[in-house]
Amino acid sequence: MARAERLRNKLVERCERLQLQSAAIARHVDEVLPAKDQGVLSAASAARELVIQRLLFVGKACENEEQRLLERVHAEEERAHQSILTQQVHWTEALHKLSALRTYLVDMITSLDDRGLLHAEQEIFERTEVAEGILEPQESLKLNFNQTCVQSPLLHRLWASAVLCSLAGSQEIHIDEKTLSPHLSLSEDKRTLTFSPKKAKVDSDCPERFDHWPNALATAPFHSGLCAWKVSVEQSCAYKLGVCYSSVPRKGSANEGRLGFNAASWVFSRYDKEFRFLHAGQPQPVELIKAPAEIGVLLDFAGGELLFYDPDSCAILFSHRQAFPEPVYPVFAVAHQSISLAP
Repeated sequence: MARAERLRNKLVERCERLQLQSAAIARHVDEVLPAKDQGVLSAASAARELVIQRLLFVGKACENEEQRLLERVHAEEERAHQSILTQQVHWTEALHKLSALRTYLVDMITSLDDRGLLHAEQEIFERTEVAEGILEPQESLKLNFNQTCVQSPLLHRLWASAVLCSLAGSQEIHIDEKTLSPHLSLSEDKRTLTFSPKKAKVDSDCPERFDHWPNALATAPFHSGLCAWKVSVEQSCAYKLGVCYSSVPRKGSANEGRLGFNAASWVFSRYDKEFRFLHAGQPQPVELIKAPAEIGVLLDFAGGELLFYDPDSCAILFSHRQAFPEPVYPVFAVAHQSISLAP
């Protein structure tokens, strides 16, 4: 009997726990979940409103910027056109004056004898003075369309962000072993460049090889469209990334062979805590709060722009406008540890 009583008590306790559990579940179903559902509906509605409002704001800003830039383009077009018309009128008048003067001089030469020519000398001198004041036409920037009229930080950042977000991935880039400096070694997967202070034994007479500075080129150049690639740089505190012409100097220890110190290369450079953009020996400092673990390179060949960015945030680190009349190669340099082409 005592055993049955204990069992009965346990069952009563179990029933009470089941009742409490059922009540909690019922409250969750009847109150918590509907409240959660309502919260989701409210949050989703607020999120939609935020997206719509922000895109409307961006759209309005784009419309205003479009109008402003198109007006500037039109004004610049009109200015250049008027300058050309003014020049046409001026030089047309000059042509008429010179033509009339030449006709007059020919007439003097052919119609007057020596005495008559000497008698008309003063008049001829005064007439020819007109030609002295007419100079030959000179090249003038006023007659060209000024492309800076379309420069816009807003348009530039929106365009760059849109391009970076729309690119599915990086172009497939391969490093050309024939160009490899004796200070560099290439990993088996052909993606990692490692620096060594000691030169390796290589064929330094190879015309494609950089024989002193720790540089390397990609195998193929870019000559059209939009091109992008990423490089992991977190292991190195001394590197350069960018593009160059095939004519970039490859021999000797002179400064001319250093990337960014000649007219054939454009590179983003890091040395210790100093970041710079280098071209033709003209450094431009790049202020960064922290060193990026990865750097992306975006080349708009047709638009003439080279852009370096942080792939994690799509933040633009530096951009450079440059028309490239010939194909450019991705180029790399590393003087500490290693850098790797990102997948």
